[in-house]
Amino acid sequence: MLSKSAARAFFLVGTAVCSLAFVGLTVDTFARLPARTHADAITPEVARGKALWEASNCMGCHTLFGEGAYYAPELTKVVERRGPDFIRAMLRDPEAMYPGQRRMKNYHFADGDIEDLLAFLRWCGNVDLNGFPPKPTLMPLAVPAPGAGGGGEVAASADRPQIFNQLCIACHALGGQGGAVGPALDGVGARRGATYLKQWLTDPHAVKADARMPKLPLETGQIDELVAFLSHQKTGGNP
Repeated sequence: MLSKSAARAFFLVGTAVCSLAFVGLTVDTFARLPARTHADAITPEVARGKALWEASNCMGCHTLFGEGAYYAPELTKVVERRGPDFIRAMLRDPEAMYPGQRRMKNYHFADGDIEDLLAFLRWCGNVDLNGFPPKPTLMPLAVPAPGAGGGGEVAASADRPQIFNQLCIACHALGGQGGAVGPALDGVGARRGATYLKQWLTDPHAVKADARMPKLPLETGQIDELVAFLSHQKTGGNP
């Protein structure tokens, strides 16, 4: 059993050691922050996007770096998950992206505001968070690999155009996985010709006035890529 003087010495030495360790770890953490957060990438656009994020109270519904509300999706890795085209379309008109289903307020952001928010979210996604947030496990994009038959099988996720995985899959399903807002795209190449698909992707409302699908911000090359991909989806779905 320790004497009073020994116990006091043990307490003082232990406190000093622990305090030094805490200070050392704190200093080490702050020294690592610039590299882990890519502080050199905080451009004026990123700063304006952060200010707009705060002014719009986005954290009232969304979480970022694990902080905020849990009413709407977590956005730390949203650029990696959805891509810039989806984010731009969502910020421009949330209701058009999910007619009758999306509760996000339309803030009527100007194009410059949207680009600033996108720059901020892109910077957030590049911060080193030791694997946080984890990769989503619900409704993964990967589907069974193509079989040994002809070219009509559903393509695996890796074989799809990037724009399809980021934008189209949010509303449409393929191979049993994806969104349920719009019709499944299995067999769409057997139901619709390339000309129709191109017209539809260019401006759905020009083809069907009451179309629920919005006019997406697709470039000509992206439309051609999607048309080529969808035209090869010959099997599955309704004839």
